[in-house]
Amino acid sequence: MNIPLDWSWEPSIWIGIALLVGAYLCAIGPLRARFSPSEPVPRAQAAWFLLGACVLLLALVSPLDELSDRYFFSAHMFQHLLLSLVAPPLLLLGTPGWMLRPLLHRPRLVQVMRILTTPWVAFALFNIVFLAWHLPVLYEATLHNESIHILEHLLFIATGVLNWWPILSPLPELPRLSPPGQILYLFLEAVPGTILGALIVFAPNVLYPTYATALRVMGFDPLVDQQIAGQIMWTLGGFIYLATLAAVFFSWLGREERAEQKGPA
Repeated sequence: MNIPLDWSWEPSIWIGIALLVGAYLCAIGPLRARFSPSEPVPRAQAAWFLLGACVLLLALVSPLDELSDRYFFSAHMFQHLLLSLVAPPLLLLGTPGWMLRPLLHRPRLVQVMRILTTPWVAFALFNIVFLAWHLPVLYEATLHNESIHILEHLLFIATGVLNWWPILSPLPELPRLSPPGQILYLFLEAVPGTILGALIVFAPNVLYPTYATALRVMGFDPLVDQQIAGQIMWTLGGFIYLATLAAVFFSWLGREERAEQKGPA
């Protein structure tokens, strides 16, 4: 059987992402004067946001979506990483702080956001949500009920934003961790996914019945597919965290060296 390469034209996804991008472009363009104070958004920063939106499209409407739902657990795992570990940090990188500052005018919302963006809370929420949806009973539910599947994806994106907030917060009022704190946070973040990936890789049987009975595309064995999925979670997920950790470390080291050179001068 050939690999299906059909794109999805689900209106809700296209309209939702179009509204997200449209609202962003209006906010950084003709409506920017309504945000006070505000500064022009550099093209590079806007590009990060638009790239994040493109990643959402890739995950949700490209052939990857159908491959994920009907054929390959490995494709589904890759989709989950795009929704939780790739798109959210790109969207945060592209969002200027002044765009979110009006939300701080609502005291109750600020209190909630301060709790949700506390590092240990963000860490716990993201990893509990991510691990729970990979329990066989919940995972199978998403494959057979589109409403549950949509809820799963929305939670991945929302908790993904919270997960990256201590590293990439655009608001000083809801600050990032210090560089040493970011390094520790990112190191710990790599642990749950590594454990989950290892459990999937070394599972003796196919964990999800849907993939055990799915049509064999290119004769792909379901247990091999499952092992590839675990490797994606284990290696690719860990690489994203550790690459970010390295970037934070060298950026911090560079600032420290510049401060030392400036001090004697």
